[in-house]
Amino acid sequence: MKLAFIIDPIQTLDPCHDTSVALMEAAHVMGHEVWITQANLLSVVAGKAWAILERVELMPIELVEGRWVAASPWYKIGKRIYVSLETMDAVFMRTDPPVTASYLYATYILDYIDQNKTLVINSPSGIRGANEKMYALQFTKVIPETIVTADKQTIRDFVEAKGTAVLKPLGNKAGEGILILQPSDRNLNSIIELSTLQGRVPVMVQNFIPEAKEGDKRIILLDGKPIGAVNRLSASGEFRNNMATGGTVAKTEITPKEYEICSEVAKILRKDGLVFVGIDVIGGYLTEVNVTSPTGIREIDRLDDTRLGHLVIRWVEQTKNL
Repeated sequence: MKLAFIIDPIQTLDPCHDTSVALMEAAHVMGHEVWITQANLLSVVAGKAWAILERVELMPIELVEGRWVAASPWYKIGKRIYVSLETMDAVFMRTDPPVTASYLYATYILDYIDQNKTLVINSPSGIRGANEKMYALQFTKVIPETIVTADKQTIRDFVEAKGTAVLKPLGNKAGEGILILQPSDRNLNSIIELSTLQGRVPVMVQNFIPEAKEGDKRIILLDGKPIGAVNRLSASGEFRNNMATGGTVAKTEITPKEYEICSEVAKILRKDGLVFVGIDVIGGYLTEVNVTSPTGIREIDRLDDTRLGHLVIRWVEQTKNL
């Protein structure tokens, strides 16, 4: 197959952590052509999506004494072409959030790929319709009690009713801007005003889940089916469990309750064309649905001795009937 990956500049990626690299490496090892591009290198010509692509070869990382070790250099760039993306068997949209205007424009360009010819993972319209905080709200049976508002009094009333709550900006990533709210905090009004830009931008406020201290589980779903999970634990002096905030990871299992959550979201994910997704679960509650460039494969592979990237590429092969 010929596979195109829309990524951030490859030199900025960490081969021992980034899921995008794990997917590209798996494709390369399995004998497929791997091509890379960036969102700003996409075009529409004669009603079709085109891109400036570069062929890339990857040197697989190795597990040494429980740690991933990469070669130096770990990739080699080959020829550069300008071509219709419909010449590819699949296109992976793997640009990291936040979802800026340029990110959205890239998804509009990807709409001009005929998905009967070329798979696009994830669906451009699916990505646009799935804000990673807001998307979870439709699964009311499995999320903690949640409000979304820019109104200060509504937020104060919620916090006073719950005692402790968590505020999340709707557009951030990697734990940025997440805050603990308590009614006794003399800074509460200021926190709300700053987070909502003086009542102009809505935020998400959720009931605090005490089990958060036991970790935030990332579960990877492929075509609606869970294929692996990792538990993320907060660093000392930090309540956020994100790896970007210094958190660590631990081996884990998917519980019966979490399988139920996966089943609850699977049908909607498939309907929206969201093939490769990471959901976050705390204390048996769904908290986020990550669809832009979900990560976690490298950590799961290291802890569970798996190769989830190979499962993803095998799914593409089967979907393309190869």
